[in-house]
Amino acid sequence: MATSAHAPQIRRLGAHIGAVISGIRLGGDLHPATVETIRTALLDHKVIFFRDQQHLDDDGQVAFAELLGIPTIAHPTVTSRGATVLPIDSRYDKANSWHSDVTFVDRVPKASLLRAVTLPAYGGSTVWATTEAAYDQLPDALRALAENLWAVHTNLYDYAAGGAEGALTDETAAYRAEFQSDYYETEHPVVRVHPETGRPVLVLGNFVKRFVGLGTGESTAVFALLQNRITRLENTVRWNWRVGDLAVWDNRATQHYGVADYDDQPRYLRRVTLSGDIPVDIHGRPSRVIAGDASAYSAVVAADAVAAQPVSVQPTTAGAPAR
Repeated sequence: MATSAHAPQIRRLGAHIGAVISGIRLGGDLHPATVETIRTALLDHKVIFFRDQQHLDDDGQVAFAELLGIPTIAHPTVTSRGATVLPIDSRYDKANSWHSDVTFVDRVPKASLLRAVTLPAYGGSTVWATTEAAYDQLPDALRALAENLWAVHTNLYDYAAGGAEGALTDETAAYRAEFQSDYYETEHPVVRVHPETGRPVLVLGNFVKRFVGLGTGESTAVFALLQNRITRLENTVRWNWRVGDLAVWDNRATQHYGVADYDDQPRYLRRVTLSGDIPVDIHGRPSRVIAGDASAYSAVVAADAVAAQPVSVQPTTAGAPAR
């Protein structure tokens, strides 16, 4: 039976991204009004944090996740470590590279929920960046470029593969081999329309291999130009974990980076991912599958409702910026 409604406290962490929500004991029995408050806060703040949820186990985390959406299986390719809950284990990988989760498939996940179980004595924070504010801040010329670009995302450009320094351990090598055991390649628009807010957001991160129609050198230069806009410090929030914390982020409007500054100490978290929709650009064109079938990973889930008044997006073409 759902618990009674009450008024959670929401404390904003930055002008563009991040909020802490207190006064809620998370689980699968939350009152619908509380769930709606959490949904709205997620859309408004892009990533939300809950302290002191030590009572949660995997079942409780999944039950709470199901109030917000439909869980995917743990991962499209990493299937040996759990069915629904993915272990984020520093023995196997360190996600110290900017990315949105699983953008190499066509049905980009809606959101992720990450719970801290074991933490290092120092370091190990995570940083999130808003791709909505980054789009809003683009000057006209860059906006016109971005709105007409498409990027190729693949799982061969694994954030773990390029992040950690030093020789590969047997465990890390086995993880990377499993990550790349099935090949996925998808073309996504660099600017998509968020299905719930109606706002344009950028779709980039380090699963991008290249841009459609551009060579390697051009792709590298354009990627750096746009990606650096996303990760400006003003567009980020950094979270210093405590055991029992739960973070929830809108994967459609953020990127994140796990800071690998904790040496060889153990760091272990548990992640549940929610099914999402297929991105659509400002011209109404959906993402395109080049290789791989993600139907076993996730259903395609359209947004339940538009939670905010959609903005009017005026498509632009190169040389004809609109404002």
